[in-house]
Amino acid sequence: MKQNHEIIVALDVPSAVEAAAAIREIGDAVSFYKVGLELFISDGVAVLDLLKRSGKRIFLDLKLYDIPRTVEQAVASCMKFDVELLTLHASGSRAMIEGAAKAVRASGSNTKLLAVTVLTSMDQSDLDVLGVSRTMSDQVVSLGEMAINAGAHGLVCSPQEVVALRQKIGPHPWLVTPGVRPAGGDLGDQKRVATPGKAIADGSTHLVIGRPILGAGDKRAAALAIRAEMDAVFLR
Repeated sequence: MKQNHEIIVALDVPSAVEAAAAIREIGDAVSFYKVGLELFISDGVAVLDLLKRSGKRIFLDLKLYDIPRTVEQAVASCMKFDVELLTLHASGSRAMIEGAAKAVRASGSNTKLLAVTVLTSMDQSDLDVLGVSRTMSDQVVSLGEMAINAGAHGLVCSPQEVVALRQKIGPHPWLVTPGVRPAGGDLGDQKRVATPGKAIADGSTHLVIGRPILGAGDKRAAALAIRAEMDAVFLR
């Protein structure tokens, strides 16, 4: 895992102009970037082209969720972007994930599918409102195990469920964790969080970090400080 752990900067900005400025400022401190719905709808193709020209790795975070055939076709369409990671919701069903995995295989692409378990903006009270009777940990682990068995290459989960997932799915699938904040950092709309060091120590492979880096006065220095905290886990 030491060679595999990475920071993924969430480009949660409204346009390609802001994205380009952030990428320039961060420089060589980060090689992996997430493009989510806001930026993809605004300037998606331009941003993906920018990242490719800059030699960056791309996480396309669309969180696909629909009937299996529609998601399969959507994934097939996404293959033209040649991204490294693509998300879909685990709660869309086993059949939906199997269809998505089929589309990736048919394309011959190296894209990895990540199944989103439960959003990090949600807590137990949100599950209660939705009528989910399981605990948060049980819900995440159940969805995660199903998604991996259906063909997902990894999962998106909060750092608080990483240990339980590792016990269930083993060491190999990627566990990509948003909801990561340096100690004392602003939580924003995140509810299930941990520090970078804690997330890596528990078994996360990739940390998705937006505001703690993008909102810093020196974005490159903020990214390097988080990276140092991650690396320190392997020196203990």
